[in-house]
Amino acid sequence: MDDVTVERVLRVVEAIPPGRVAAYGEVGQIVGVGPRLVGRILRTWGAGVPWWRVTNSYGDHPLLARALPHWEREGIVVKPNGRGCRMSGFGADLDQLRERARPGLSELDPS
Repeated sequence: MDDVTVERVLRVVEAIPPGRVAAYGEVGQIVGVGPRLVGRILRTWGAGVPWWRVTNSYGDHPLLARALPHWEREGIVVKPNGRGCRMSGFGADLDQLRERARPGLSELDPS
């Protein structure tokens, strides 16, 4: 993993709109890396980005207790099982996320 990959993941996470979430795999799909690497990058370098907007593919969040105040502020509702949110209601549109992330990612492309 290199610095550019780390920065690309962080920029995609920054592009997730408030009140929406994206799965690790969706972030990885935009960047071109796997979901586990996205999780590792967020665990290590994600404190300065809205990490609470990244969930697993079911909308579950491994740090829900820490994410909950952010979710409440952004209007993300916890599903009845108490593990996360419904992706059908709060999942970011992948095409729109890709477009929102494009300016930040293009700055990292070699010229």
